Amino acid sequence: MDEQDALKFIHGKVPRSGDDAAFIQNLLITTDMLHKKSDFPQGTTHYTAGWRSVGASLSDIAAMGGDPIAVVAAYSSPEFRKEEIDEFIRGANEVCQMVGAEYVGGDLDNSDEFSVVTTAVGESVKPVFRRGAEWGDVVCVTGDLGRSAAAKRLFERNENEKANEMFRFKPRIEEGLAIAQYSTSMMDSSDGLVRSLYEIGKASMCGFEIDSNTIPINEMLKGIVEDGEVALRVAMTYGEDFELVFTAPREKIKEIEEDIEISITVIGEVVERDIKMDGELIENQGYTHG
Repeated sequence: MDEQDALKFIHGKVPRSGDDAAFIQNLLITTDMLHKKSDFPQGTTHYTAGWRSVGASLSDIAAMGGDPIAVVAAYSSPEFRKEEIDEFIRGANEVCQMVGAEYVGGDLDNSDEFSVVTTAVGESVKPVFRRGAEWGDVVCVTGDLGRSAAAKRLFERNENEKANEMFRFKPRIEEGLAIAQYSTSMMDSSDGLVRSLYEIGKASMCGFEIDSNTIPINEMLKGIVEDGEVALRVAMTYGEDFELVFTAPREKIKEIEEDIEISITVIGEVVERDIKMDGELIENQGYTHG
């Protein structure tokens, strides 16, 4: 059973699962697990690891249109080093402070591999789910895509300072709150744009028609991957960018743009069925754990 089959099985057993966060009594709760082998390339600092781990869960709150309250982290490592723990906490604190949340501690354990499990709690009166997209809506993304893929290439080149900088992202909390006033569905792009489209399409029982010329590709990725088609594929499938993918009525996009400072790109529209780009079916590809 691969990750997608496992998630499908779990959703059948746990009805509240299936969105970026669970919504219970006006509270949002989400958890994420990151490992050195799969999530922290060689050269990733503990400061960046703290930031990124906590940021991933804050991104889930943003994807629901929520306002974060607090985050805890379970930190597991073969050995405890004071300077590494200090840097991890500093990164966790700074990303929380950036979006008005609080890092309030967690747990420690020994393991063969450095791993982090984070849990974030937020609040919302009217969250946005993956279900709800309507035919005729446009589908949009915030910011650009391919930032983490570019960072991974920089780590491979031992350009660690720039790579760490690109690995530290700002969770789209402010943007999610603004978009939630108008959007019909939303999730983050942590598993890649294509996977996000499939997940929203499944939940909303719809399809998408995407225009490849509109995909906002990260400039650093363009510089690293000179082949335009390869850069487009990487930007759409690599994931780990933590941007927001959402649908909304076309007439509401101008209002959303007026409410936030970062760019929003309309990349296509909601249709009755199938996920297509430039008229061709897109294979369901994206980030896979394990």
